[in-house]
Formats: sequence, C-alpha cells, structure tokens
Amino acid sequence: MRPNPAFEEAGVMAFDGLKERFESDGILLLRMAEPERRNALSDAMRAALRDALHRAHADRQVRAIVLSGSDGCFCAGGDIKAMGQPIPIAMERLEVVHDIVRLIALGPKPVVAAVDGAAYGGGMSLALCCDAVVAAEGARFCASFGRIGLVPDMGIMWSLPRRVGAARAQQILLDGRERGGAEAVETGIADILSMGDPVPQALATARALTPAAPLPAAHLRPIIARCHGDLDAVLNAEREAQEALFATRDHEEARRAFLEKRLPQFIGT
Repeated sequence: MRPNPAFEEAGVMAFDGLKERFESDGILLLRMAEPERRNALSDAMRAALRDALHRAHADRQVRAIVLSGSDGCFCAGGDIKAMGQPIPIAMERLEVVHDIVRLIALGPKPVVAAVDGAAYGGGMSLALCCDAVVAAEGARFCASFGRIGLVPDMGIMWSLPRRVGAARAQQILLDGRERGGAEAVETGIADILSMGDPVPQALATARALTPAAPLPAAHLRPIIARCHGDLDAVLNAEREAQEALFATRDHEEARRAFLEKRLPQFIGT
C-alpha cells in the first residue's frame, strides 16, 4: 500500500529520522530511525512524531498505529545535549511532547509500542502511553528522570499507575532501576514478551485492537483514559514541576555530568 500523499507534505517525510510504512490492512508503522542518537527525542523527532500522529488520526486509511525504534534501540528519552535552553524555550519543547502524549493516549485510533533495547526516561513514557506494549527480551525500561534532576514527565505518572498500581509505580519511578523485557511483562510495565523482533507481534496486536466499527472506538479510548485518572491534570502538574526544576543547579549539574561522562554531584538546590 503506497503512503497517503498527505504524509509526503513537510513534516514526517521531510525528516529522515522518522520512517513510515503502511501495511496492506491499514496499520501504519512509525519507526524512529536515528540510531546514532539512540532515537532521542530531539526537536526534529518531536515535531515529526507530532505531525505524523496528527495525520494518521485524520487519515481514514489508517486503522491503527505501531510505534517502534530501530537498530536495537527504542528511544533513549530526552535529548540531553539540547537541554540547558532558556526556560521559555524548554517549556515550549515540553509542550510538543505533551501534544504527542495526548495524541497517543486520547486519539481515536489504537497505538501499540514495539520496544527493543533502551526505553529510557521519555522513551519509557512514550511506550507506556500506548494501548499495548510489546517488549523484546532485550528491551530495557528505565525511569531515569532523577539522573538529570527532573520529575518524570510525558504522562508517565498517569500511565504507569494505571498499569502497575500506585504503590509499585512510585517505587519504579523512585528507584530508577533498569528492567528487562521479561521483568517488564511480569510487573505489568509491558504486555507481551517477544522472543525476537517485537514489530511483527506489535503489528498483530494492533490488528487485534482495531475494531470493525471505528467511530465507537474513537469515543471509547478517551472516555476510558479520562475516567481512570486525569491525564491533563498530570501533564499540567508535571509542567509546573519541570519549570521549577529546569532552573535548579542540580539539573544543570546533571546535564553537564552527562556530557562529561561522569556521575553528577547533587546538592539539593
């Protein structure tokens, strides 16, 4: 099936780091493909994902969406090299990923994550706001936000408690420990363990989640999402927290330590 011409406009097709493929049954595969940057959420990746999701939800040919990484990495999270911007710019960047979260969690069409390799920080958040998560054995989930002096964001304080319960979610977000694919499925972070490439299983899962009547499903997803925790309230709260934390010495120290490949020395200010 050839891509819809709408997808060839400026946006996802203009950015080589996000690839798309239409399956014959209307499943759209979006593949983050900047392995040299471990598919980090750069400004270009954020914009491309937001544009592609907007178009996919508006395109009647698309029945469901699969989101994957490439070359053994799902998404390493935020682009730390791009951090350190003035706070107004940092908050604009956060708004873009909030748009992505809303499009995935509240949009009319189901989205399935196919996770192989690292799903760190925002990459873990990105996967968990999907309807289902298929994890390869080599998947590595880590809520690594504390390492850069920031609060967990991209809705993970909404999505993770829905999956594993509030107490366990709090432990996972606080300990920042890496969890492999099998443990992720066992604890409820992910839904299905794939012995190989998770994309084929994710495509099959997307087909199973695609209803014959699309209009009721378009109402069902946001109703369920909003009745089990207020996503917008969580995004607003994390926005306020991040705005305060972006200005701290600890965040600047964490960013510098990452770039200098050393452990940060946090002082609590």
